[in-house]
Amino acid sequence: MTQEFAHVSVLLNETVAGLDIKPDGIYIDGTFGRGGHSRFILSQLGENGRLIAIDRDPEAIAVGEALKLEDPRFDIVHGPFSGIAEYMENKELTEQIDGVLLDLGVSSPQLDDASRGFSFLRDGPLDMRMDPTSGISAAKWLATADYDDIVWVLKVFGEEKFARKIARAIVFDRDGTPFETTSQLAGLICRVVPKSKKETKHPATRSFQAIRIYINSELEEIERALAGALKCLKPGSGRLSVISFHSLEDRLVKQFIRKQARGKEVPYGLPIMQEEIDKSRTMKAVGKMLKPSEAELELNPRARSSVLRVAEKL
Repeated sequence: MTQEFAHVSVLLNETVAGLDIKPDGIYIDGTFGRGGHSRFILSQLGENGRLIAIDRDPEAIAVGEALKLEDPRFDIVHGPFSGIAEYMENKELTEQIDGVLLDLGVSSPQLDDASRGFSFLRDGPLDMRMDPTSGISAAKWLATADYDDIVWVLKVFGEEKFARKIARAIVFDRDGTPFETTSQLAGLICRVVPKSKKETKHPATRSFQAIRIYINSELEEIERALAGALKCLKPGSGRLSVISFHSLEDRLVKQFIRKQARGKEVPYGLPIMQEEIDKSRTMKAVGKMLKPSEAELELNPRARSSVLRVAEKL
């Protein structure tokens, strides 16, 4: 039996408000998780409204299938959210979607379930895959990855300044004892990273984040999902509401919205009509980026790094 783990949806009211829900609209929850955002969206839809969820985690799909039996307005697709444009094309819903919600990163149930291997605070198999049925686990990658590749992943995706020390220790230790559990990897990192009174984060935080992002191709997935969401949204009113949890994610979202709002980039001095540039703009930002309130942070400390950005298709 699947064990249940609590999940509190971050920026719930603000994210759904950003979608500007129409009772008869068609919406996508691109990161279903345990359905917190989906259930709130459904509560605001009328009889003719529709909600389509996406998730690549089989455990999330099981929760979604149960919700599908309860509510005929709801449907769920098993797959990465990077395929959003293809999924909607298959349903003949390209440019028919009123709003897309993306809640990026790993969910609380995934972190809290030791068997998934996402957390350095709980001992479990070193897996880290959002879909355990595909791809390679973190353990298998660490068993064969080159030193330079490990350094690159830790630096680029974790911004870890001790990447070389950690990678060197991993390559040295794995010959004697392969890395199979989260506690093994976390213990190694704690051993080689110098202790600092100024550092409040656990020494393994950045490395675990980096490996997870790499194993799941998270940044590439986000880029494809943002481009796909734009294709799906209804011109003139479709809304995109995105929650990010660290700077790498938020930078991608911010740059995507800015690029779409800026329109065609042309070399300085090139004779081109302003009207042509205006026509090339595909989105506009809606309001300023939002962060959780103090009240929300008291209830859910994990929301502390979250950022919400909303945009509308032109």
